Order: sequence, then C-alpha cells, then structure tokens
Amino acid sequence: EVDTHKFDKVTGKGRLVIVVLEGACIESVKTQSGYSLLNCDDHLSFMKRMGLDLKEARPDITHQCLMTLMDSPLNKAGLLRVYVRTKKNVLIEINPQTRIPRTFKRFSGLFVQLLQQLRIRATDGPDHLLRVIKNPVTDHFPTGCTKIGLSYSATKCVDPMDYIPTLPDDEPVVFVIGAFAEGKIEVDYLQEEIAISKYPLSGSIACGKICNAFEKHWGIL
Repeated sequence: EVDTHKFDKVTGKGRLVIVVLEGACIESVKTQSGYSLLNCDDHLSFMKRMGLDLKEARPDITHQCLMTLMDSPLNKAGLLRVYVRTKKNVLIEINPQTRIPRTFKRFSGLFVQLLQQLRIRATDGPDHLLRVIKNPVTDHFPTGCTKIGLSYSATKCVDPMDYIPTLPDDEPVVFVIGAFAEGKIEVDYLQEEIAISKYPLSGSIACGKICNAFEKHWGIL
C-alpha cells in the first residue's frame, strides 16, 4: 500500500516528489483596466513600448504546468510538493489541496492577488493554498534529497519509465523544470541534469512525463 511509504518529516525518509518550476514568468502589471499578469497577448503594445522581450511574458506556461501537476494522481495520492520560483526571484509554495483555475483569466487574477497579499487562504479553513515564502528554495527541501534538472540540451537522455526506478525508493527527490519559453535552467544545487526526450518538450509535457513515471513505478492509478 502506497500510504505506508509516504514521506515522514521526522525521519526524512519516504516517498515524495518535489517539483520546482524555475524561471516562471509571473509578474503583475497595472494597466487601464487594473492589475493583471504581464503576458504577450494582452500587453503587446505596452511591452513593445518598454522594449520588453515577448518571450519573457509567458505566464500561461506556469498555468499549464500547474494544472498538469496538481491534477495528477501522484498529487492526489499525497506524494507531490510543488514550488514556483519566478524570474523576479519570488518563491511560491503551492498547497497540494489547491485546485488551479481552469481558465487563464481566473489564474491570472488569483496570482495577481497572491503577489499583492503574499498568501491566498482557503475559503473553508485556515490553510493557505498559495503563499510566498523565503528563498532559497533549497531551505525547504528535505535533507539529503536527490536534485535533478530537466534540460533538452543535457548529454544524458533517458526514458523516465526506466530512469525513475533507478532512484532511491525511500528518499525524496527534487525535479527542477523550466517554466519559460526558451532558455536553460540556471541553478547551482543540481546533482544531475537529464533530458527525457530527444525532442524539445513543453514544460507541461515534461511535468506529465515525470508524474506518469512515478505513478507507474509506485502503482498509483
């Protein structure tokens, strides 16, 4: 039974997958119609006027990744933790109980509210669904966990279905996935970088492939 293998904070052992969405384009901007997340569809003229790169304004990537992660059976089984680190170095913790809004407009409204208030409380209890927390993200990792980065340009290309079973089964593992249109994750705490396809993948697909491999390995349906 999966539950008997769940991560134990006291021992630091057990099954837990931590995903860090790195370099997320989550930035609030004020326009004539109020505050919204800066994005290349709604703020094209503003961005051109300010000389901003359109590729730097893709909060939809984070939205897609979070829907994939939070909707996954891995998360619903209580075996996933998710952090978002923005280009502006804001670190966000996502409560596993959070239901990500389906539409981008509502997602944008929620994250604008988060950036202003630093936390979003559940409507039916004291828990925080989203909150801004202190950097560095490594302070929030369990001690001794394996830290792996996903990169299309990595020299080691693996099938997640084969790779995941080679990791320690009773220790937490961190995967760092880029939440930007193009570029490379630049963090200094990785122990290994891997590619999981010979083709460039969207962040959401990469998240899905990692979740699927753990679900298969741990028998989560």
